[in-house]
Amino acid sequence: MLILLVEDDPAQLEPLRAALIKAGHIVDAIEDGETAQWLISQKDYDLLILDWMLPQVSGIKLCQEYRRMGKTAPVLMLTAKDTTSDKVIGLDAGADDYLVKPIDIIELLARVRALGRRSPQWIGDTLSLASLHLDLTNLTIQRHQVTAQLSGREFQLMEYMMRHPRQVLSHTQIEQSLWGWGTEPESNAVTTLVRRLRQRLQTVGAKDWLETVYGMGYRLNVPEKTDAS
Repeated sequence: MLILLVEDDPAQLEPLRAALIKAGHIVDAIEDGETAQWLISQKDYDLLILDWMLPQVSGIKLCQEYRRMGKTAPVLMLTAKDTTSDKVIGLDAGADDYLVKPIDIIELLARVRALGRRSPQWIGDTLSLASLHLDLTNLTIQRHQVTAQLSGREFQLMEYMMRHPRQVLSHTQIEQSLWGWGTEPESNAVTTLVRRLRQRLQTVGAKDWLETVYGMGYRLNVPEKTDAS
């Protein structure tokens, strides 16, 4: 998933970021609410993890603004506030879940997995599109009992495309979704990554599922003539 993580304490931000990346997620890790404000207006995240007590723009305000934009991705609020009234404030602001500091990494990852299951393509720990299945734990794709192992970046692209099936995704959208805030991919990075992913899909007999829409981008689609069982 593409995750926005906002935490103003670097000592807490970095371990959370590292754990999420290790779990296969793409993470924009931000220390201030103003930058986060701009990012949520520019990018489509699968999950927001927001610290409540941010300087200038609080996590509560960010959540409220995000919901006013009509965006529906889950929001997990992090805070030292643990009273019932505080939790009600967070949930009423549009948060979907609430985690009290100090944060336990194992619990955080479990909450992230639970929120990720809201995708309509989610079946257990697998994303599925017709006969193609992506294992979110082992970073593999499978079709008709044939399995191919994906690298971390290949897995991220496969997950992104399976969460947006049949949509044409531009180079810019893919770059913004797979490379975290403040990192710049090489000019041919997306083209190279798509070629590598096609090779993995060829292994499971689904090479033609990843289409190039010339002048626009790429689309993951089920060909008309295929066994979708």
